Amino acid sequence: MLIDTSTELSQYSRLTRLMGNRFGITVVSTDAQEADFFIDAAIGEIRRIEDVLTTFKESSETNQINAAAGLHPVSVSEEVFQLIKRAQRISALTQGAFDISYGGTDKRLWNFDTHMQCLPDAQQAKAAVRKIDYRKVILDETERTVLLREKGMRIGFGGIGKGYAAEKAKRLLQKMGVASGVVNAAGDLAAWGKRPDGSAWTVGIADPNSKWLPFSHLDISDMAVATSGNYEKFVMIDGKRYAHTIDPRTGLPVEGIKSTTIICPNAEIADAMTTPVMIMGIRAGLDMINQMRDIACIIIDDNNTLFTSKNIRTIR
Repeated sequence: MLIDTSTELSQYSRLTRLMGNRFGITVVSTDAQEADFFIDAAIGEIRRIEDVLTTFKESSETNQINAAAGLHPVSVSEEVFQLIKRAQRISALTQGAFDISYGGTDKRLWNFDTHMQCLPDAQQAKAAVRKIDYRKVILDETERTVLLREKGMRIGFGGIGKGYAAEKAKRLLQKMGVASGVVNAAGDLAAWGKRPDGSAWTVGIADPNSKWLPFSHLDISDMAVATSGNYEKFVMIDGKRYAHTIDPRTGLPVEGIKSTTIICPNAEIADAMTTPVMIMGIRAGLDMINQMRDIACIIIDDNNTLFTSKNIRTIR
């Protein structure tokens, strides 16, 4: 179905809960019925992806891989195989700061609720993440299988799944002829085309001190934006905030950065790169981003100081 651009275009949006998060889908179309058709298709695609990647459904490919950890390889779909392969490349690029095998973390150590009164010691924390190691996720190209080398290992797509779903939904809508729209996956979003008045899409960046207020905004088109911050889930211990982002190399919470925003053409990459930049820290994170093409970064540290990559103005 193609949009008839000879008639007046309007903007149509719908909010719904998918993948355990609030998704907002916006399309520019000629009438409400046509817009509903497109939005329904995007929701269907996201639900399909959720069924494949979820860890809350025994039959999902993710759970099949986890159940066979340390035992035998598991045949998977081409889609899942390629997603894991891309995730492995990001793990290598970030020296393990991004790692889909984070599911093997001993979560009893970090529950981030009111009962948590103290930090674990360094030895405990390190032991809790000993099964995290992307290098032990073995891919067989010929057989198209995935093997987790050790028992107790688990993979999960929490650090890349929402961005992947947003990107896939965007591409489906583009294929269907939707020239403009936004897929917002709980703050990880893909935007393409223009608004009905011909202006770019305006994207707010959450204030790390107040999740529901914008810190700043960007005008974008054909770009993706993802933000990760310590305002999402945290615990206060002795007057200090400890965020839910755990360094897979130490088992301890990341410190020093309140939020990281990534801007690039692909929502999957944007989503995947926010957490490793927080883990790597301001200097190393920006150095990495500055060596990459078509990607920019905004960091706010614990003192509310703003840091940006070199190409922040050109990427938009």
